[in-house]
Amino acid sequence: MSVTVSYGVLYYAFTVLAPAISDDTGWSATAVTTAFSAGSLAGALAGISAGRVLQRHGPRPVMTGGSLLGVGAVTLVALAPSYPAFVVGWLLVGLASAGTFYPPAFAALTHWYGAGRVRAITTLTLVAGFASTIFAPLTAGLGEALGWRRTYLVLAVLLLAVTVPAHAWALRRPWHHREPARPGPPDREILTSRPFLLLTASATLASLAMYASLVNLVPLLLDHGIGLQVAAWALGLSGAGQVAGRLAYPALDHRVRPNPRAAAIIVVMGATLAALAIVPGPALVLVVVAVLGGAARGLFTLVGATLVSDHWGPHRYAALNGVFHAPIGIAAALAPAFGAGIATVTGSYAALFGILALIALVAGGLAAIAEDPTAGHGSPTDPSPSSVRA
Repeated sequence: MSVTVSYGVLYYAFTVLAPAISDDTGWSATAVTTAFSAGSLAGALAGISAGRVLQRHGPRPVMTGGSLLGVGAVTLVALAPSYPAFVVGWLLVGLASAGTFYPPAFAALTHWYGAGRVRAITTLTLVAGFASTIFAPLTAGLGEALGWRRTYLVLAVLLLAVTVPAHAWALRRPWHHREPARPGPPDREILTSRPFLLLTASATLASLAMYASLVNLVPLLLDHGIGLQVAAWALGLSGAGQVAGRLAYPALDHRVRPNPRAAAIIVVMGATLAALAIVPGPALVLVVVAVLGGAARGLFTLVGATLVSDHWGPHRYAALNGVFHAPIGIAAALAPAFGAGIATVTGSYAALFGILALIALVAGGLAAIAEDPTAGHGSPTDPSPSSVRA
């Protein structure tokens, strides 16, 4: 629930309130979005340090501190008397997200649940996947009744009430910073290894394609002659597809090795992007393709959550995953501007989706050619879930 609220307050609320912010303040839509994107970039970079701190001290100080910082940051955004203060507020929101979004939660579950981490992470993403479903209409209703500034103050109180006690009191399981049971390469050697670099590049390109396509799905469908209501339904149903995809991930985890699994999921994502670019209709076919694309996105979220532990075990996960997710977060932050720029240059959303499909296919190829460090050596040593005590 805490991750759901964090995403709802620190991310999804902005997507609803951005037009009202621009109308009320007189700041351009570009300026308002730039402040938000700058915060996302700051969060991606801060994730590296957050991962290192979490690796040594556990999730409780990182996630509690992130929640408290998030409360103060959202309050500053709400009360910002000028654009520079507004930008500072979003930069602080970004720093807070490094301690409250998926990566630190994934690290905690990976460490505590060991071999059972896939089921735990899948459960988390299934619940948090409804953040937009809950907070988009909630924020819209509050915004209409209270205005954007008071809405953010209400959301700051909600963030304080839900996430701070959850992180301060619930994250009390023992945290042992220990070396792997089986000797392995040091972190620096892993971070500069060919598998890590190729997998990071693959996930970064896939993230760029995924987020750019998500933001531009409705405009693409409108260009295909689909009505706004049907296009909105396609976007919403693609979100439902994400949940369905995540439900299928544990079965894939047991049957397919990490790199082929990642490559296949990314290639399916690329295929759906290509289909959306090429197929002009009918509307039902495009909606079905959008749902399949959503399922691939849902699966990709879990790929990003488990690749590091699949290859290098859970003991170093927090520090390594912080580095792994930094460029992924940067790609996600830049994706809307990237997509808009490509669509402007080409003059076509279909051309944009064709380019994004090629990017995804390249990403799938990189995952396919990355060596598996555990091949021939079994899986990295995992602690048994039964050995973890509350």
